[in-house]
Amino acid sequence: MKTYDAIVIGTGQAGPALARRLAGAGQKVAIIERGRFGGTCVNTGCTPTKTLVASAYAVHVARRGADYGFTIGGEITVDMKRVKARKDDIAGRSTRGVERSLRRLENGAVYQGHARFMAPREVAVGDDVLRSDRIFINVGGRASVPDIPGIDKIDFLTNSSMMDVDFLPRHLLVLGGSYIGLEFAQMYRRFGSKVTIVELGPRLVPREDEEVSQAIAAFLGREGIEVRTSANCLSLSRHDGDIVMKLACEQGAPEVAGSHLLVATGRRPNTDDLGLDRAGVKTDGRGYIEVDDELRTSVPGIWAMGDCNGRGAFTHTAWNDFEIVAANLLDGEKRRVGERIPAYALYTDPPLGRAGMTEAEVRRSGRPALVGRIAMEDVSRASEKGETEGFMKVLIDAESKLILGATFLGTAGDEAIHCVLDVMYAKAPYTVLQRAVHIHPTVSEFIPTLLGDLVPLKEKPA
Repeated sequence: MKTYDAIVIGTGQAGPALARRLAGAGQKVAIIERGRFGGTCVNTGCTPTKTLVASAYAVHVARRGADYGFTIGGEITVDMKRVKARKDDIAGRSTRGVERSLRRLENGAVYQGHARFMAPREVAVGDDVLRSDRIFINVGGRASVPDIPGIDKIDFLTNSSMMDVDFLPRHLLVLGGSYIGLEFAQMYRRFGSKVTIVELGPRLVPREDEEVSQAIAAFLGREGIEVRTSANCLSLSRHDGDIVMKLACEQGAPEVAGSHLLVATGRRPNTDDLGLDRAGVKTDGRGYIEVDDELRTSVPGIWAMGDCNGRGAFTHTAWNDFEIVAANLLDGEKRRVGERIPAYALYTDPPLGRAGMTEAEVRRSGRPALVGRIAMEDVSRASEKGETEGFMKVLIDAESKLILGATFLGTAGDEAIHCVLDVMYAKAPYTVLQRAVHIHPTVSEFIPTLLGDLVPLKEKPA
């Protein structure tokens, strides 16, 4: 048995950073990784998918050349092997960088293999048994596959296996009309595939306000993507070389057939094979590790960070988990998850930037509120770029004047949202942002404009 001051299981966004802080403080740290270094973000998530989104965007702009006053001779075609090679190169640099930094870490030892708890203070990896009074779980998550009759008899893709695709699917079926599914649907349509999205719910991205769902469905439809909502998938089968989905739906044909299927119906934590029961670590009904506001589990001396704790599903929340744990353990601070403002983006084109509460959540809260809204077609920078889809919306507490939330669906929406987010963290009234002088011409310069034209948030019509 080998004893360490700390054991870090998993090398996603939170794990390596914490290992470096602990090792830098003179602690002897064991880092365990069973697969590729860097976790979801650099291998199958943010880095590779946004690289693919960039390639798809370039193709889209090239096809729109006439809108900008230029023409390209001949048809715009896509070499998917080169698209994948570019993605692999960029993602690979990140993966290798994480591994290199950990293997060179002074006071650190890297173990490659599957970690399993043997006891609350003992972790087995291969033939080694490691012991520590401080263990940090950072094992991430993976695609959740629904129990649909026939799914075990067909080949299907997930966000992970999509990273191996170096060809153009003739007709890509996307089961799941939320964040992951929409990004892949649009990029592959732009690459040249026929695409059909099948969403079980009544609208796309049901977590968002209805106007967001409607706007996204509209611009995807204009790009030639078929969207089937309220479409309960009853079964999957193979017929004449195609994958056939039988549907129970309010509108449309009872079947849809395609050459390939992407299952994008959610995520699940990688906690079912860690031996958590032997450590006494509690999980909830979905397998997420239960943690308190400082990310401590039910067992003293064990923490859980990142996607596996159910307190966030993003790279930035995992990084913040690291910051919270490191600050509390090493810096004498008292930071908490509850201080975090929900914020994220959807990387369709145009992108969606979100911070704080949605309009629906504000209405449910019952508080008096104000709302400011502007269409992207009225934003000069959007018109200059020829990208006028979407809108910007900010919600204000009518009594405190604090910003409750914002939704930016439009060009640069994923960047401009931070203007609002920073003011929210400062707990400053919206008037601070309203009176700011922003640079022209930018998308952000219209945030003060919409804040100067607030109206009471009305009750939603029945």
